[in-house]
Amino acid sequence: MKSNIITAKSLRAMGFPESPVIPVVMEAVKKHFKHTAPADIEAQLKALLEAPENFYNDPVFATAALKLKPPVEEAVTGCDISLNATGISFTIFGASGIEPGAMHQMYTAAKLPVAVAGALMPDAHQGYGLPIGGVLATNNAVIPYGVGVDIGCRMCLSIFDIVPTELVQRENFFTRELLEATLFGSGAQFKQPANHAVMDSHVFDALPLLKSLKDRAWRQLGSSGSGNHFAEFGAVHITDADGLPGVSSGTYIGLLTHSGSRALGANIAAHYTKLAKQQRRLPGEAANLAWLTLDEEAGIEYWMAMNLAGDYASACHHIIHAKVAKQLGRKPLTMVENHHNFAWKETWNGQEVIVHRKGATPAAAGVFGIIPGSMTAPGFIVKGRGEMASVNSASHGAGRLMSRSKAMQNITHEAMKAELKKHGVKLLGGDLDEAPFAYKDIHAVMQEQTSLVDIIGSFQPKIVQMCGDAQRGWRRGPREKWHNDFVEGE
Repeated sequence: MKSNIITAKSLRAMGFPESPVIPVVMEAVKKHFKHTAPADIEAQLKALLEAPENFYNDPVFATAALKLKPPVEEAVTGCDISLNATGISFTIFGASGIEPGAMHQMYTAAKLPVAVAGALMPDAHQGYGLPIGGVLATNNAVIPYGVGVDIGCRMCLSIFDIVPTELVQRENFFTRELLEATLFGSGAQFKQPANHAVMDSHVFDALPLLKSLKDRAWRQLGSSGSGNHFAEFGAVHITDADGLPGVSSGTYIGLLTHSGSRALGANIAAHYTKLAKQQRRLPGEAANLAWLTLDEEAGIEYWMAMNLAGDYASACHHIIHAKVAKQLGRKPLTMVENHHNFAWKETWNGQEVIVHRKGATPAAAGVFGIIPGSMTAPGFIVKGRGEMASVNSASHGAGRLMSRSKAMQNITHEAMKAELKKHGVKLLGGDLDEAPFAYKDIHAVMQEQTSLVDIIGSFQPKIVQMCGDAQRGWRRGPREKWHNDFVEGE
């Protein structure tokens, strides 16, 4: 977008559907973004297009977001399955900081006939189906929107035996390696992708849907997407000498990444959600909670596809971390990773159940994980305590304090630059919608879940890469040829 005047043509190029969405978006931009920089408008519109559920209560884009909501098929307008009058009981952690919309979604999920147990994490906010931060255990049922669109989205931390002062002394080196390790952008693809065993999975050929997605998945292997996804170097402080095998208490350099299964996961979610809605027709407010059973063909297929998407997301991280380790000339002391937006087979009160964690970290006893803060706030390396009240789960981050459009309207570039300088953080890309002020206080969130995890260390960001115009203009030498691979739209 070359100017603040948004045209129907430019919106179509981004992927917005025709009327009535495009006119609504144009009017909203004209009314509320008269003095906003073009790059910021573009970032906001991309965020709206990628995750309209984040804007349902947004004062600027709520109308457009609702029009972008997946349509209910004519074949599913009935209501063959009723919700229970009384839902299962579930524990809410940090209730005072959770928006009403997320609460309502969790109470609705608790009334599903297949619901067995549940919990709501302190970073929760409204989403599709289950709220982000929602945990739901079900009986022989998997809910595609209980998993989410970005299947297998995860955190991955490599800890290197290098003193963090090198991040300052050799800042240009670490900046370059971070920029060259991955691609950001909703449609980013490599011209020469990496190889990984995940692409040899028989599941790609077993399911027609996945076979059609394989080529694009290969070209996106090792990329990182947009939104709140990131790759960053920072200082790791291990405080529990016995907490993390292979790493003594002390200070190290860490590489932390956050991303998921890219277009592969999004297409799997859309396809099987449609099938679930056709097979199990629920009342309007619960329509996105339609499920598939694991003894029917569609459910078996989804389970296979979901697990492949999880393996694919893991492979993306491992490729990034391997590239960086090679350039550093060091093997990591250890790697800690965990995924959210997934469903697991677990045992609950002697019964096998399917546990959906949509934006929630697995926290069974002894299980390691990473809970990030923001681009300036620390993240925490944790060990699960196996708390039944949370269905062995914890938060997956700090959680948003502001919607994306509210952040864009209320946070200035000057304030963001000052905050970055205050914490000694170099930002490569990233926009105001991901500014530190847009997130809850991670320390307060961690205080709400002391019964769920033990903290064994922290990660303080120092060089942060996210999707944004700044990263594309950082350097234009021959090693930056990957910028030409940036493809818009997804």
